[in-house]
Amino acid sequence: MSRVFTWIRAHLVVLAGLLALAYLVLPNLVVLAFSFNKPVGKFNYEWNEFSTDAWTDPCGVADMCQSLSLSLQVAVLATIGATVLGTMVAFALARYRFRGRSATTAMIFLPMAMPEVVMAASLGTLFLNMRIPFGFTTILIAHIMFCLSFVVTAVKARVMSMDPRLEQAAQDLYATPTQTFLRITLPLAAPGIAAGALLSFALSFDDFIITQFNSGPTTVTFPMFVWGASQRGIPVQVNVIGTAMFIAAVVLTVAGQWLGNRRKAAA
Repeated sequence: MSRVFTWIRAHLVVLAGLLALAYLVLPNLVVLAFSFNKPVGKFNYEWNEFSTDAWTDPCGVADMCQSLSLSLQVAVLATIGATVLGTMVAFALARYRFRGRSATTAMIFLPMAMPEVVMAASLGTLFLNMRIPFGFTTILIAHIMFCLSFVVTAVKARVMSMDPRLEQAAQDLYATPTQTFLRITLPLAAPGIAAGALLSFALSFDDFIITQFNSGPTTVTFPMFVWGASQRGIPVQVNVIGTAMFIAAVVLTVAGQWLGNRRKAAA
């Protein structure tokens, strides 16, 4: 018995990590299982019969794939916009000293600390005062605004950990500023930029509150569709889309880890 307690004590951190991981993954496994269910009635809450109908016809529900397409478009464009702007802001905050730098840093990180509904209402009020019609454009601007902080955080942390002597060595070897940036600085900052981009895409695709406040009558994103469908019964196809997104995220994560380990082994 003492050996068992000794083993548990020695591996307590690993066991706690595995339990936390299982707790996080379990809801996704439930969604996966119920994507193969054929429910009785409108609600997919109880297991009834195994079926692949939802997987063979994921767009069988009216307007669902249109809302999914809209969410993907917004997420991709918001990711590009937030990544480009956030990367430039991160380099400016990490590499340069200027008046108002501390205030700028606080303003950049403020959206991460404030309640999402406050930012949503503020942006909605701004668009109303500027007489900008609500629709795709207002959703895209709002998503770029709240994704920007996460990109800046990820890229800034990466830039501050970079060794400046590598860039100085490139300059000593007569590399131009453009060559130094493209061949040294950008590859070193790439992991932080990629992390910020992936986080932006996930946050934008998943967002409901900010989108709800800044969307138009004909711009229904996938989270808004799910919220509306929940009042009358969420179709099984929603589980299919959720499972597909989860699998895609896992594949990207595993591929990134594999590429990283392969580069380390090659080095």
